[in-house]
Amino acid sequence: MTAATHSTLFPRVPDSADAVLEGLDPEQRAVATALHGPVCVLAGAGTGKTRAITHRIAYGVRAGILQPSSVLAVTFTNRAAGEMRGRLRQLGAVGVQARTFHSAALRQLQYFWPKAVGGPLPRLVDRKIQLVADAAAACRIRLDRGELRDVTAEIEWSKVTQTVPADYTAATAKAGRETPRDPAEIAQLYAAYEDLKRERSVIDFEDVLLLTVAVLQDRHDIAEQVRAQYQHFVVDEYQDVSPLQQRLLELWLGDRENLCVVGDASQTIYSFTGATPDHLLDFRVRHPGATVVKLVRDYRSTPQVVRLANGLLAQAKGRAADHRLELVSQRPAGPEPVFTEYTDEPAEAEGAARRIRELIGSGVPASEIAVLFRTNSQSETYEQALADAGVPYQLRGAERFFDRPEVRNAITALRAAARFGGNDALLDDAPDLPSQVRAVLSGKGWTPQPPAGSGAVRESWESLAALAHLAQDFAAANAGATLADLVVELDERAGAQHAPTVQGVTLASLHAAKGLEWDVVFLVGVAEGMMPITYAKTDEQIEEERRLLYVGVTRAREHLHLSWALARSPGGRANRRPSRFLTGLRPGSQAVAGRARAAGAGAVERGSWTAAATAVPEQAPRRRQRTPARCRVCGRTLTDGGEMKLMRCEDCPSDMDEGLYERLREWRGEQARRSGQPAFCVFTDKTLIAIAEAVPDDEHELARIPGVGMRKLRRYGADVLALCAGRDPADGQDQD
Repeated sequence: MTAATHSTLFPRVPDSADAVLEGLDPEQRAVATALHGPVCVLAGAGTGKTRAITHRIAYGVRAGILQPSSVLAVTFTNRAAGEMRGRLRQLGAVGVQARTFHSAALRQLQYFWPKAVGGPLPRLVDRKIQLVADAAAACRIRLDRGELRDVTAEIEWSKVTQTVPADYTAATAKAGRETPRDPAEIAQLYAAYEDLKRERSVIDFEDVLLLTVAVLQDRHDIAEQVRAQYQHFVVDEYQDVSPLQQRLLELWLGDRENLCVVGDASQTIYSFTGATPDHLLDFRVRHPGATVVKLVRDYRSTPQVVRLANGLLAQAKGRAADHRLELVSQRPAGPEPVFTEYTDEPAEAEGAARRIRELIGSGVPASEIAVLFRTNSQSETYEQALADAGVPYQLRGAERFFDRPEVRNAITALRAAARFGGNDALLDDAPDLPSQVRAVLSGKGWTPQPPAGSGAVRESWESLAALAHLAQDFAAANAGATLADLVVELDERAGAQHAPTVQGVTLASLHAAKGLEWDVVFLVGVAEGMMPITYAKTDEQIEEERRLLYVGVTRAREHLHLSWALARSPGGRANRRPSRFLTGLRPGSQAVAGRARAAGAGAVERGSWTAAATAVPEQAPRRRQRTPARCRVCGRTLTDGGEMKLMRCEDCPSDMDEGLYERLREWRGEQARRSGQPAFCVFTDKTLIAIAEAVPDDEHELARIPGVGMRKLRRYGADVLALCAGRDPADGQDQD
């Protein structure tokens, strides 16, 4: 055995059953040695649940109590199943089956189908969306791409909750479920979809479970054969089990109770797919003699992060909250969570990117940093901010913003309108760029008001809304900009973000982050309307949003940053406030009775979290008075973002040095080519105009110009000041 075999990549296999138990804490050891009867493990985030259950299986195998081939461990993702198999192999428990529910069911269905039904198993379709589209065509119902995805999701929900088409309308009403279209229409589509499958002799992903359940229910001889094969079951992430998966598990078990389940009701965040924590919470009712072990020692996060996570759940309501676990950190103390309030969303993204670059500069690997947000539509702002800061990033669980079908289609439509807009009646009543963009997007299904509910239609609307907002900001920053100018801008942005995928900072939605962890986590957009999301109306939906934030907080090992913006865009109305979930947890929140304290861009609220949520600071922080921006020519108060950058009204006379402006534009183009970035990433046109008007003499004067900032001052300041002084920044010589 070589030295390399002893490394962490090749750990030594324990030489005995007792050696398997070494290194486990008392509760994990209790799990590992509870090998008989029903066992329920309530495991909080970061408490080593996978370690506990894999050591349990390995201990049973190595002690001769469990036969490897008789154990079936099931979980919800191929990644989790692969990790479990790898750990079992390292512990010397070779031959144990670790699979997802669907993988285990498909294996059984393929084996028993010829005996139970006859002939080969029907073909399994990889993606059902085309079948749904064909069903819609058969019903003469027109669905766009987003509606196709949403109807497909409704069919999946129906099947995992064992709802047939005839019962769909009543089932959604009982569940209080918002549907993307009229329930009767979806029921019709669902029925047509099932008919098409039968005609084409195909089955879908959910059918694998349904048909396995049907075979085991109808053929007792086959059920007994399966039960003879598998005599001991372990189920991970039990809070995410659907009614259909629970039924399959019961059929696998029969009248036996050799079952170990592991879960945490406080991490139930997939109820929209049919998952329910009820099976976990009712486990002791169904199995009165069950052994129950609680894992609360958190090995992942510092005491400061754990304290915030516990504080979030302390305010929760409902059945899952009644069974919450109070985590106890096992790590040394770390930094306090940082709460930051920004004036607007671009400032929030730039602030996060700036801090991330500092962390990477201090030695933190980019792969150990994550930016987590509530919806995929938020990613574009952070993609751009990280690209501007020169920080590599990767998207997880979502398409890049400019790769999304609705965004590609919208840009194609905008390009066509820019080319032929003069002959397009749609633009006749659109006098400016933002209204022209809104008119074009309306032809792609965008409306001023968001659609009800969640799902693909809402995500598509959010993407188009982001384009509408971008057009508004672009017009404010570029006087006289045309639709063609905007298309060029969008192409430059898309080009900058289509670089090869690199290992970098992770950008992910909170749902996609489940099961992962990083040294540093930025939770962004933690404001009312986004967290909880606007369409979360019922108490149950609000509580699931709280659990989603809890999952985000518990992804952080050491550094945790939470932020929100008071306005969407620069100069916009500051009418937003921090999430209600942070009340009593962020410093000073009690003193302002739940309203956001208006700190300026980049202001940071720091301080120790206090368990006394009702404690009021001795002196409430005073609202910082903002000096209104005024035109330097006529003195009028400025509200438009572009005018605030110029510090004058758009109509007031400009004293811009035209020659300097042209030299600045030429220099900017060269900088953009060298760095491979769009020109606006160097300086926007408005900032160049402001520089050409002010003609600063030194860094202090240059730094006062909106749009420059310290980072760009350090990077470009010397060149810009040289140009302002009439010198060539390349060689410092006077120009003619």
